Amino acid sequence: MTDTIGHFIGGKRVDGTSGRLGDVFNPNTGEVQSKVALASAAEVRAAVENAAAAQPGWAARNPQVRARVMMKFIDLVQQEKDELAQLLSREHGKTIPDSHGDIQRGIEVCEFALGIPHLMKGEYTESAGPGIDMYSMRQPLGVVAGITPFNFPAMIPMWKFAPAIACGNAFVLKPSERDPSVPMRLAELMIEAGLPEGVLNVVNGDKEAVDAILDDEDIQAIGFVGSTAIAEYVYTRGCANGKRVQCFGGAKNHMIIMPDADLDQAVDALIGAGYGSAGERCMAISVAVPVGEQTADALVEKLIPRVENLKVGPSTDREADYGPLVTGQALERVRNYVDLGVEEGAKLVVDGRDFQMQGYENGYFMGGCLFDNVTDDMRIYREEIFGPVLSVVRAKTYDEAIDLPMKHSYGNGVAIYTRDGDTARDFADRINIGMVGVNVPIPVPLAYYTFGGWKKSVFGDLNQHGPDSVRFYTRTKTVTSRWPSGVKEGAEFSIPTMS
Repeated sequence: MTDTIGHFIGGKRVDGTSGRLGDVFNPNTGEVQSKVALASAAEVRAAVENAAAAQPGWAARNPQVRARVMMKFIDLVQQEKDELAQLLSREHGKTIPDSHGDIQRGIEVCEFALGIPHLMKGEYTESAGPGIDMYSMRQPLGVVAGITPFNFPAMIPMWKFAPAIACGNAFVLKPSERDPSVPMRLAELMIEAGLPEGVLNVVNGDKEAVDAILDDEDIQAIGFVGSTAIAEYVYTRGCANGKRVQCFGGAKNHMIIMPDADLDQAVDALIGAGYGSAGERCMAISVAVPVGEQTADALVEKLIPRVENLKVGPSTDREADYGPLVTGQALERVRNYVDLGVEEGAKLVVDGRDFQMQGYENGYFMGGCLFDNVTDDMRIYREEIFGPVLSVVRAKTYDEAIDLPMKHSYGNGVAIYTRDGDTARDFADRINIGMVGVNVPIPVPLAYYTFGGWKKSVFGDLNQHGPDSVRFYTRTKTVTSRWPSGVKEGAEFSIPTMS
């Protein structure tokens, strides 16, 4: 008999009442390991009501007290990191070391949130006018929500709720129904750390829960990470309902390899950034752009044996380079893209479609695939594959190479490998992509900077974590004050000025 994962409302786990359940698979075996309750609109509403009741008291606590709760939470997560990593790997399929990285990057945003007493400080001007002082305050929005994806079930929930809660908001989290256990445990650890009941609620669910969040009048802001099509849907519907919304969508991240680059270093970067976590990362490098035929030939020659020798294994194998994809549906989707690339005329130089793991024949495993001679009119170039597939697009010149990411509809991340400082500086200046790496393949900013792409990779004008997260989860109030002593009395009919 499989366990059923419910929701986390009012400081405790509660059973689902909708009568609808989803399957949570073990990607290593293909077996259903548990069921997850899919929330109704009424259950979402119950979570929002709990959050709304708890939020004023939480916001009234001074920022240093809120930071202390976050500090205790970080300590509890660190103590339980091994168990959390195993739980994460069991539902997602990424390797244990990769799961540790998932958790650690979430912790780092929680560490940034410890600075909330400083980050929420306003501004003050004495004697802005005759007897007039002015000051500004940052205040929480109230109840806010996050809708997070399957590929980082620890990191992205923490990216969302840590700054929001530190700012004094209450938070309703709707994690992916594919791997819900880690977000549920994180909510329990927040309560253990001293967070009042109701400040963080978790509702598991599908589109019905998402729509309930988008339409709820008490939810003031929503953060989303997922595919571009759903990001645009969430952004459009959320904004139409008067909410502040930030949505992060798909990606097609290029890495340009200049003729002067250290090819061994570039190949190492492409292998790790292209195939790590089975390519199920929005910052994965999925397009390699060598400049010049000589560079391209040498790069592909070095890539082929590395891709052929990738170690694919169950998530419990700490020596594996990557594990299975998250579901059978995801595996089938990636295989179909590889089939499509062959039909489109790309050269499949390494074919991992028929890979099978001995003893795990029903798992969602796929070997690494490598395409050469991909062109910018092919769907495998234009669309996000989200699997262990790397495409090589050959460019004759630097300008031709830089044109590829510049003209692509996605603008999440990009990288260049070169020894030339002028080229690197020109690239960083000209490229119309949100996150840029120079000899760094996955340029995910550290927690005290902001994470976000451009173009169809993002909807909304504020990024995740860093200073933008404080701006997103607060609003500014500006106070102009004057006391009557020594001030001339009388009505004033003109607009106030600095004169």
